[in-house]
Amino acid sequence: MTRTVLLALDTSTEFCSVALLLADAAPQSGAVAAHYTDASTQVWIRHEATGAVSSTRLLPAIRELFDDARLALSDCDAIAFGAGPGSFTGLRTATGAAQGLAFGLGVPVVPVGTLLACAESARMRDPAGSRVLAVLDARMDEVYWADFSFDADTGDWQTIRGASLDAPGALVLPDAPFTLAGNAAVAFGERLPALAAARRVDREALPHALPVALAGLRALRAGRTVPPDQAAPEYVRDKVAQTTAERLEARAAKDAKDLQGTSATREEPVR
Repeated sequence: MTRTVLLALDTSTEFCSVALLLADAAPQSGAVAAHYTDASTQVWIRHEATGAVSSTRLLPAIRELFDDARLALSDCDAIAFGAGPGSFTGLRTATGAAQGLAFGLGVPVVPVGTLLACAESARMRDPAGSRVLAVLDARMDEVYWADFSFDADTGDWQTIRGASLDAPGALVLPDAPFTLAGNAAVAFGERLPALAAARRVDREALPHALPVALAGLRALRAGRTVPPDQAAPEYVRDKVAQTTAERLEARAAKDAKDLQGTSATREEPVR
């Protein structure tokens, strides 16, 4: 039986996450099974907390997985990667590795959004949860979020609202019972209205190479791939640092505010 070998990478967080998926050519019921323990699919995984140095661990982890599976890198049919949003450095690491390996192997690349990976992760633990609002802490008092619905007829996700960047209270809540996936519930608590509105909260549904592999296999079979030179990160936030002028302006505004507060305190009459 013809098989599909897919390598999945995710370094969008503080984890270096790699999965190698070996699947039968013909998916059951027209879709990849939600659970990776399905008899038609085998998966090998490395998921390690590496902090900011995931780039030093990524290639060795890939080599270890192929050794564990007794496969050669040349057996790979496609490479999926967590395209973002997430850590700028991490996204570039995964994108660069996927591009380099795909160029060398002559195989396509499958970009998978990290928010979609969160939705896939949530559905792995709760297959009945077809509507998922994926929300990740974006720092700077903002969240990355997207709204997804799983279509049982097609066996694939439909994007209701694509990846966005907003304040925690600015999310548009789904119009149907939903699972809240991601770490924003931990980071923002009651400041996140979706927390109280959700039918279920899955704080463990985070970017990981396994859901990237499962979503990536669906995309590969549906022909949603790109040539290596067209693979690119999905930053969503296009700016994370201020220019020198902006930093100086912000400092001047803060100093003026502090001075105004000090003056107001001095002028307050003694009672």
